[in-house]
Amino acid sequence: MESDNALVVFQGKGIRRIWHNDGWYFSVVDVCGVLTDSVDAGAYWRKLKQRLSEEGSEVVTFCHGLKLEASDGKKYITDCSDTEGILRIIQSVPSPKAEPFKRWLAKVGYERIQEIENPELAQERAKKYYELKGYSKNWIDKRLRGIAIRQDLTDEWKERGIEENKDYAILTNEISKATFGVSVKDHKEIKGLDPKFKNQNLRDHMTDLELIFTMLGEASTTEITKSDNSEGLEECLESAKEGGKIAGNARHELENRTGRKVVNKDNYDKIAGKVKKVEDNSKLISQKKKLKDYV
Repeated sequence: MESDNALVVFQGKGIRRIWHNDGWYFSVVDVCGVLTDSVDAGAYWRKLKQRLSEEGSEVVTFCHGLKLEASDGKKYITDCSDTEGILRIIQSVPSPKAEPFKRWLAKVGYERIQEIENPELAQERAKKYYELKGYSKNWIDKRLRGIAIRQDLTDEWKERGIEENKDYAILTNEISKATFGVSVKDHKEIKGLDPKFKNQNLRDHMTDLELIFTMLGEASTTEITKSDNSEGLEECLESAKEGGKIAGNARHELENRTGRKVVNKDNYDKIAGKVKKVEDNSKLISQKKKLKDYV
């Protein structure tokens, strides 16, 4: 993730990728080579692309010609696609190696349909994902509660005429500035997040206290928006500032009492990852010890 031009190792083989239009784009030829073991992956992709075009598939439109470094050290224009495009291409590859991906995609699609019918399932799956990443139960409970509070707020904004994504971002940023004294962008920088990766969720990197004050700021904003009957961006903006101010005042009181800043460089995602690694290593050592004792 540190380089704009990088390799992703998949099944022992490298797939070239490049950062483009705020996202990773992967070499389609490399993906075809991994899934088919073709002696000429380029020829395979050209034939597949032709067939898809003749069938009227939109998959080809997901591809962009981008310069990637080849084995000779030179850069050549190569068909690349983002994650969605690559997954759609995999679905079109008639190869036994592609079957596990197709089954996985079908399973994910089925799960999404289940979640639409029963939204609680989405929360349970999110809980499991966080557990697998090493987050503590207490942190997960706060994170999931924060998601519910955030949803209540965005639903309230929607009812009051807020529709554009940029307006949601503006309102959220005002709450953040009033709550923590820093913008969302600055908060991400403090946590060591690369602004290039826009899909990173700041809240997944927050400490317990940061999550608590985030919830307080957003819950307060929801109540003030209702009580003031705020309408439109301008009025909702004032409610957001007031809601964030309530959380900001509470933060100031805590910081003055403890002498410690709530917003700091501690990144909970990294802390959780280290804990998970230690736990996994402990399990491995335990298993090895049992095997040694058995032998």
